[in-house]
Amino acid sequence: MRNHSIIVQKYGGACLETPAKIRAVARSLADLHRRGHRVVAIVSAMGMTTDQLIQMAYQVSSTPNRRELDMLLTTGERISMSLMSMALSDLGVLAISFTGSQAGVMTDGSHSSARILEVRPVRVREELDRGRVVVLAGFQGVNAATKEITTLGRGGSDTTAVAMAAALKAERCEIIKEVDGVCSADPRTVPDAKPLRLVDFASLSEMCFWGAKVLHFRSVELAQSQDVPLVLKRWGGVEHGTQVTKEVAGMEKGRVLAVNSIVRIEHVEIDCKDLNHGFQKFAQHLEQSSLSWPQVLASGFAAGKTSMNVACDSEWLDALLRTMEGSKELRKHREASSSVSLTCFGGVSSELPFRALQVLEHHGIVPDKYVLSPHSISLFVPVESREAAVKSLHSLIEQA
Repeated sequence: MRNHSIIVQKYGGACLETPAKIRAVARSLADLHRRGHRVVAIVSAMGMTTDQLIQMAYQVSSTPNRRELDMLLTTGERISMSLMSMALSDLGVLAISFTGSQAGVMTDGSHSSARILEVRPVRVREELDRGRVVVLAGFQGVNAATKEITTLGRGGSDTTAVAMAAALKAERCEIIKEVDGVCSADPRTVPDAKPLRLVDFASLSEMCFWGAKVLHFRSVELAQSQDVPLVLKRWGGVEHGTQVTKEVAGMEKGRVLAVNSIVRIEHVEIDCKDLNHGFQKFAQHLEQSSLSWPQVLASGFAAGKTSMNVACDSEWLDALLRTMEGSKELRKHREASSSVSLTCFGGVSSELPFRALQVLEHHGIVPDKYVLSPHSISLFVPVESREAAVKSLHSLIEQA
């Protein structure tokens, strides 16, 4: 008797970087399918393909057209989906691949960082009903009004997976990478970082907003709002991983869960009469430059100038700085900095910011700003001090 539940699995680029790895993932999908599940696989581009395509674009043009850049970048996921479908067919499993537009992922008109407005998975449902494994290209969609292909920005395949799982009312959405779920820090920076087996949506969203690369923060927000069961696990791992829940029963209030960081924050200064006017000018500049909105981490107004601390992927930040070179009212205010954030469960204890500052001072690191929220303390530090700051603040997890 077949189990008709739908399972959505998303595979990151590191899991797909070689044909051998693609075949291995195909065997795992085939096994899931043969156990009676209806399977939808969301695939990222192979390995470093997206970075290589971006480099190629800038070798051809110093200011690549955003629309054409989207057309270029979507090819990475199309390669993955086609190869995965071929590998599944070789295993005797009926499979079909779809682009984001074919799968009904409808977005706004922004290029490079579009937002999903609606998912119309008509063809996906039809093929699942025919017994096929459906392989979807992540990171991309189509604007219904203009029929233009769009991309969702870095980490967009995570958002595709969650949105599709919500639309299909899937039993669960599994994000599969080459790391052991959510950890207390990036294991590449802190080798003894510990995996978190349970984490609540609010804390995970905060971690991802402040730099955790395990998942895109937009996908966490979407999963929470659409009540999508979310699991993060290591490729090949069966028993372990991170289960994301609405709340974690019995978790100590104020406990430090993780330390994360944003590698690059740019500081923009805008000549204006007040904060609102500054934002208006920034919005106009983005629109004229065909740039989507970044993460605005902090902002303030003083002496006729609005200052903004913004983060996004490096390609976007480089594009912003180039567009400001010819502007009389917008400028790069100072050298880039990094953020280091302590994410806490259920509220930040009053002494924690002070303890964090003391730890950094002990290691000769002097932040110039901190931002406080109910779930995190974020300190801005020099770029060259970022890794040392992450390692030193990770000690607070043991003390908490």
